[in-house]
Amino acid sequence: MMRVAPRWLAACWLALLACIAVPVMAEDGGVTVVRSRALPAMPALPGAGTPIVVAVEAQPVVVRGGMAAVLRDDARWDRLVAPGAEAAIGGATDGQRAALLFGSAGSVDSAAMIAIDGAALRLSPLPALPAALTSAQAALLPDALVVAGVTPDGSPRLLSAPTAGGAWTELAAWPGDGTPVALAARGTALFLTVRAPDGDRQLRWTAKEGWVARTAAPAPVVAGSARAIGQAYLLYLAGGGAEAGWYSYSTITDAWAPLGYRLAQGGAVAPYRNGIVAVRADGSASAAELELQRRPLGWLDWSIIVTYLAAMLGIGFYFWLRSRMGSTSEFFLGSRTIPFWAAGISMFATNTSSISYLAVPAKAFDTDWQYLMSKIVTVFALMAVAFWVIPLFRRLNLVSVFGYLETRFHPAIRMLSSGLAILMHVGGRMGIVLLLPALAIGTITGTNVVLCILVIGVCTIVYTALGGMKAVIWTDVFQVIVLMSGAIFAIAFIVHTIGFTQIVDTAAEFDKTKLVNVSFDFTTPTLWGLLILYTFDTILTFPKDQVLMQRVLSTTSEKQASRSVWFFAAILLPAGILFYIIGTVLFAYYRARPTRLDPLLPIDAVFPSFIGTELPHGVTGIIIAGLFAAAMGTLSGTINSVATLLSVDFYEKLRKSPPSQKQAVRFAEWMTVLIGLIGVGIAIVLSRLEIRSLLDLTIELFGLLGGSCAGAYTLGMFTTRANWQGTAIGIVGASIVTLIVWIFGLVHPYFYLAIAIGMSIFIGYLASLLFPAPSREQLYGLTVFTGGGRKGHATPPEPERLA
Repeated sequence: MMRVAPRWLAACWLALLACIAVPVMAEDGGVTVVRSRALPAMPALPGAGTPIVVAVEAQPVVVRGGMAAVLRDDARWDRLVAPGAEAAIGGATDGQRAALLFGSAGSVDSAAMIAIDGAALRLSPLPALPAALTSAQAALLPDALVVAGVTPDGSPRLLSAPTAGGAWTELAAWPGDGTPVALAARGTALFLTVRAPDGDRQLRWTAKEGWVARTAAPAPVVAGSARAIGQAYLLYLAGGGAEAGWYSYSTITDAWAPLGYRLAQGGAVAPYRNGIVAVRADGSASAAELELQRRPLGWLDWSIIVTYLAAMLGIGFYFWLRSRMGSTSEFFLGSRTIPFWAAGISMFATNTSSISYLAVPAKAFDTDWQYLMSKIVTVFALMAVAFWVIPLFRRLNLVSVFGYLETRFHPAIRMLSSGLAILMHVGGRMGIVLLLPALAIGTITGTNVVLCILVIGVCTIVYTALGGMKAVIWTDVFQVIVLMSGAIFAIAFIVHTIGFTQIVDTAAEFDKTKLVNVSFDFTTPTLWGLLILYTFDTILTFPKDQVLMQRVLSTTSEKQASRSVWFFAAILLPAGILFYIIGTVLFAYYRARPTRLDPLLPIDAVFPSFIGTELPHGVTGIIIAGLFAAAMGTLSGTINSVATLLSVDFYEKLRKSPPSQKQAVRFAEWMTVLIGLIGVGIAIVLSRLEIRSLLDLTIELFGLLGGSCAGAYTLGMFTTRANWQGTAIGIVGASIVTLIVWIFGLVHPYFYLAIAIGMSIFIGYLASLLFPAPSREQLYGLTVFTGGGRKGHATPPEPERLA
């Protein structure tokens, strides 16, 4: 197999060079299309003048003269009685919830939340404002109504009241002169447009940063026209004269982009589906919606993708032919013949999943490089792993890493920890790893996301079930080449398009390469938090990570096992920096060309959008193959490792009579298929949900599901007093504590893992003092303090039966 690998390398690079030779140039103009249409005329309502328009549960509601009308199914208006709404002079809405502002002579003095209750509009009054405000604009935060306005003496005021009822509180008012024109909420941030004699100003407010100046709109903003859309955009009407233009504003890149649609002045607008509904004083109504555009793949793209998939299946079939009816050692560990460099690359491929390929650039695009500190900490922690952990585990001749817990503690600890690990990998990783590339491919081509999930999942299941660990590792080597080639080309393309200087200047202006956060606000990813988390995550959880350890255990010797971890560390940081660079250059690209990014896209789709709309055919195919590679490398390793755990930790232990080699391999093959299908099912469910950051979700799930049992390894390897009773209590206690922290949102999810491990160690050690200590003979060769330490040659426990 090693003789074939250089040919794969050469073929891959030749294909890449052929695509680079294709002339490339991004298309001019925007990628967003606006569809407008007339709506049924609004029924006659009392009063005159422009009505108030809001949206309640995604239904446009028009209020005027103490009556209301709601638009049902885009086809008809139903009249509603609105007792108490006679004095309404303004409103606020986020598309689902709405509030009315009350007062007289243009001065707001009270507000009420509204809801549709049968044929009536029900009002839930809030307390009176502490001061009447003119030029008032309002917006809805997740749990509060915020009103900005000016007092009669000209003082700016910003007031907030809980939507469920409660007193108004004073927030810091915006700096400088000017009156509010538009106020919108994006998450927990507020975006305020202020009109001053020298023109409009755009400001952003957050509880942590206060007011920050942002780029002003290219034309005067129409009062009350702001609405949030997607995960990171606001829509505004702006312009003077008879018509106003429709603009998108990115809250990430701070860039405005015209949408190519104009609307006659004089109407009121509210959120409606993927756009706005406009209602005029005469009752006429119209809607304008954004429509996501996609570029279909060309024949060259499809050829590359199909060839790639065929190659992966071919590798699996090749190893199946070589090892049919082989041993479990062949299926689980590749007969322990894997060279260290291939094992190291395979560990990197498993670690660098589609989460890294898509979610990490999206995180760098959205924020900065603070999360990169995790890679730096991980590299140093891997040195400790290679020096202390790997020699101890490699000497034990294990198949399942949880066999250590049985030898050190008790079979119950092994099965409990193994079960939690299976749940973590299946429930907390596989679905997300599958969903991300499917989401990307669906964004690029318009292909059904579920179909993409099925194609990636089924192909991975087939070659993993056929070829076992050897197929997993050698496909990982091939996949890393494809993945990294696509990433490098994407960076080179952006540098060529907008220039290196502009990228550097933009990154500096917005502080996009900020690396260290030394604050002690543990609701954010601080340096201290990342040091704690990834020191715990690497040193203390590496021993229980079956996916990575299975590659270490597949090498030929203890020395080669340590080398594989060193090699993994050597390529981890440069590759990690590469993914953060992608996010930064994407920010610079879309800052310079804001019309090229569609407001409807989720943040995690920013890199796929670039691939689909900017890159030439052929290169798009290679990068999509890279998306496949990122997912399949992680997925195949996870499936194989979970199948191994089910076979070694449960099938062998619970079966009345020991299974034969043939039975064990057959069971593992069927488990490979079953686990893969479960992962596919979870990915399909996740595709129906709206999740802002899949990277954050992965970190959260890993902390909740994978931290408590990691403490068992720490107690086992680095203490001689811990026993199985105390360790079991520690695992259960840590799980409960972490769950409480999660329920009440006490800290950033990045700390869940550290909390779980720390509590598992603390509770487990204290509880162990209540039970007899293990004897010195029981600990021989199982801790770093017994059996000769790191260089000791302890007598290994009885080898795993299935090895």
